[in-house]
Amino acid sequence: MSLPGLDRAAVIAAGGADFGLALADVRDAFALLRAGEAEMPAETSVALGAPDLPGRAYALPASLGGRFQAAGVKWTAHRPAPGDGQPMITSSTIVNDRRSGLPLGIVESALLTAMRTAAVSALALESLMPVPLRSAAVLGAGFHARTHLEMLAALHPGLERVLIWNRTRSKAEALAARSWPFPVAVAASPEEAARCDAVLTCTNAKEPILDAAALRPGRLVVQVGYHEVSFEVIDKADHVVVDLWGEFRLKSAKSLFQMHRAGRFPEERVAADLGTVLAGGFTPTPGSLVYLSSFGLNIFDIALAARVIATAGASNSAPTTHQDRSDWPWL
Repeated sequence: MSLPGLDRAAVIAAGGADFGLALADVRDAFALLRAGEAEMPAETSVALGAPDLPGRAYALPASLGGRFQAAGVKWTAHRPAPGDGQPMITSSTIVNDRRSGLPLGIVESALLTAMRTAAVSALALESLMPVPLRSAAVLGAGFHARTHLEMLAALHPGLERVLIWNRTRSKAEALAARSWPFPVAVAASPEEAARCDAVLTCTNAKEPILDAAALRPGRLVVQVGYHEVSFEVIDKADHVVVDLWGEFRLKSAKSLFQMHRAGRFPEERVAADLGTVLAGGFTPTPGSLVYLSSFGLNIFDIALAARVIATAGASNSAPTTHQDRSDWPWL
């Protein structure tokens, strides 16, 4: 049986870059997980490359019922650095029908990963803001930062102010110079950016760049990246929320999970997961400082991929093959 493949162009044509659809997918996936109609086993990985130039490939399986009825796996390779000019990270998702087991398709999933990550942040802006959302800051100027700015433009075009901060200022300036529906400026420091109502941290920083002194009550901090938020920020938060408190807390490099393993954050301090928030089980105190650790769940990858494959099939889109990233405007 042949397996239809969708490259980036086909994914976008099938609605893969639609934030409203991604937001609905993530919201429904949370509801299915809460209802016991979704499962997400732990990831597995294998080594890539030579011992002195290591890489790793990860398999992230999940299945969902509801309108998705899909089971699949996202396969992501973090390549060693061979200097061949090719992407350092490649990602594809294969999806089967959950009921019959028949294969439905395979998609290039780097864009979908960024979309589902930004959709989780969008849910946080909907449900966890301790004050009315008037301004937002994005830390970083890479792929996820750009996708978060696109999310803000699509879902919150009326923002009064958006700030961008990046270690390399020229990259932030280039991003700010694009056409946006709201005023965009480059912040001189993370501290200046943190004055906004919502702070979306989208960097690959291995050491904190946002500390507690920069934050005041009435802020929402959404951590998308690795370790750009200090333990002191998390300590200072009135409410700590997670997308899910899972086994990945035992090995993830995210700030909150590092803090937990260091014995400085007990599980009881988690105010809620996003599924509970969406079900109406938690509302932040007005004017409080709220912190969300966004890990990114396998079920979202399968949900978005299943929806895109179904849309492509319904519109009789021709199967396509994978291409390099050089012609992809999102990068």
